[in-house]
Amino acid sequence: MNQRNTGSTYEKIAAHLLKEKGYHILEMNYHCKVGEVDIIAKEGEYLVFVEVKYRKDTSKGYPSEAVNWKKQKKISQTAAFYLMSHHYSETTCVRFDVVAILGNQAKIIKNAFPYCFG
Repeated sequence: MNQRNTGSTYEKIAAHLLKEKGYHILEMNYHCKVGEVDIIAKEGEYLVFVEVKYRKDTSKGYPSEAVNWKKQKKISQTAAFYLMSHHYSETTCVRFDVVAILGNQAKIIKNAFPYCFG
């Protein structure tokens, strides 16, 4: 299985998990001129931007470790563009979550990182 197919498979698994936990999926694989976000969802009052990371084992580190500062900054910029282009208020509650999948174990890391700018 190539990386794109692998990513798509695990993004679907993550979306299923998020739905089970009460998230309402708004967008999958949102792309814009700034970047991309795997999943955009609503959970309660929060608009949640979700990055999905998969590792079959820890030989290349834990999945959540792949969401480094550079990736966080890119997701933050994409989120800002999404908020602006979809006419969300600047008072919209926003959160950045990560779904980390290691082997066949998946977990949601809520509020995994703050908005990154600069």
